[in-house]
Order: sequence, then C-alpha cells, then structure tokens
Amino acid sequence: MLETIEGNALLRASLAEALRAGRLAHSVLLCGARGTGTGYAARCLAADYLYPDGGDGARCVMEGASPELLVLEGEGASGDIRVERVREVRREVFATALSAEGRVVLIRGADHLNASGANALLKVLEEPPEGVLFILTAPSAASVLPTVRSRSCAYALAPVSTAECAARLVKEGAQEQQAAEWAAVFGGKIGLGLRVLRDETFAARYAAARAAAAACEAKDAYGAMLALAPFERERAAALDMCECLAELCAAAMRGARAETGLSPERGAHALPHVQKARARIRGNAGGKLVFTVLGMNLGEA
Repeated sequence: MLETIEGNALLRASLAEALRAGRLAHSVLLCGARGTGTGYAARCLAADYLYPDGGDGARCVMEGASPELLVLEGEGASGDIRVERVREVRREVFATALSAEGRVVLIRGADHLNASGANALLKVLEEPPEGVLFILTAPSAASVLPTVRSRSCAYALAPVSTAECAARLVKEGAQEQQAAEWAAVFGGKIGLGLRVLRDETFAARYAAARAAAAACEAKDAYGAMLALAPFERERAAALDMCECLAELCAAAMRGARAETGLSPERGAHALPHVQKARARIRGNAGGKLVFTVLGMNLGEA
C-alpha cells in the first residue's frame, strides 16, 4: 500500500526498503502538517507490515476495521490522549495477534500525549513485545515529548505539488476548477482538499472562511464578524474556521490571489491575528470574544 502514497518518493522508498530488509524500527514517527497524509501513510505502513501480500486483511487495515490495528487518539474537548486509554492499549498489545504477522499500535496525534500518558507508554516502547509495531503521527518531531521522540525513528511527509494535488482531487470526484482552487489554497495538502470535497460541514466552514477573507480584503470589520459569528460556540468549528482562514492567508502570501480573493498584503495583515485567535481557542478562551476581536482586526486598514 505504500506505493499509493502521493509524492514523497523518498519516504515511500525508505519505508518499503526497511520493511523488505527487516530493518524497520519498532516505533515509527510520521511527521507532517495536517492534510499532508500522515494518517493515510500510517495505515499504508500498517497494512504492508501486517499483510505483506495484501488481500482482505490489508483492506481491513486501510478501512480501520482490523483487530490487529489498535488505535490511540485524543478525546474530549482538550483532544488529549488519556493515560487510562494508553494503559488499556499497553495491556492489549500483549494479546496474541489473530491472523497477521503481528500487531500495530497507531497513535494519532502523538503531540497530544501528556507527560502521564507518555510515561505509561515508555515501558512498552522500550521493551516492545515481539511483532508489535508502533506508528505515531504528529505535526512535527519537535511537537512530541522528547522521551517519546527519542525512542522513535522519524520520517517527514511534505505536501505534494499543486498539480499533483489537483490531479488527485479530480480523480476523487472534484471539478477541475474546484480542484485547482483547493490545491492552491491548501498548498498541495491533499487531505484538506478531500475534507472540503467529502465533508459538507467542513465545506461550509471553508466557505465561511472565504467570506471572512473577502471581508478582510474589503476592510469590512462587520462583514468579517458576521462570517465568524456562527462558529463562536463550538470549539471544533472555531478551530476549523481558523485553520481554513490561515490557509487562505498563507496562500495569498504565496501569490494565489485569484484563488483566495486576498491580496498578499491583506493576507500578511490577517495571518498573525488568525494565529492568535486559534491559540486562544485552543486555550479554551470564549469563542464570542475571540471572534469579535478577530473580526475587528481583520477589518483594520
């Protein structure tokens, strides 16, 4: 399945060769910004590790329906990986694999492991059971606690070119004009383009972010606040809005004015304010106040 990963030829070759030679580290950290495909790459690696010959077993791994694939991820408003869940999975990894070569523990968002969760994981990372592979994903190696990072072999995923991204989105059902826009806005991050294509809720948040960007370009604070207002009460929605708006600003600064509706100057003006708003929301600040201030900042001359 590794060969199905878009771009990242060196990553594909390195992981495939390590698998063939039996030299794959027992803990692999896949790093990349959201939308670059770390989750997909993790499932591909898990499928090839557990089922080298492919077949139904590999398909189940890709669909997240394999009993040999144990998943750890953040829960609740904080998104933290609970220490209790780490301990549960630690016990499970010692159970006998059902039908594959071994077992895989996928830790999505390893940057959400707090000190307690990391400590609970260290023992099994240091002395893993035979045949158990740990695959961790995170935005960057630096975002993972050093105690975990030092016990893992890190690989980086990069966005693909906008042409490759657009081609993949068209293949998945997007119209050519849509695909070109999303590829430019998201800088080749296929995962984010697929979210807009497949997830109506996320698509609505992206559309609202475009409206906020248009208001920023027009220096219209009221219009910006109006676009942001529907997302004040729900943390996940607020973070999605900030993510889409940050991507639009960054793309404008790269020169994608036609696709974003933002000039480079207005994108550069807005981006720091969006990043501050996102940090405050992650810190559980009130969405209404945060977005009111953001809307006013977006409308500043």
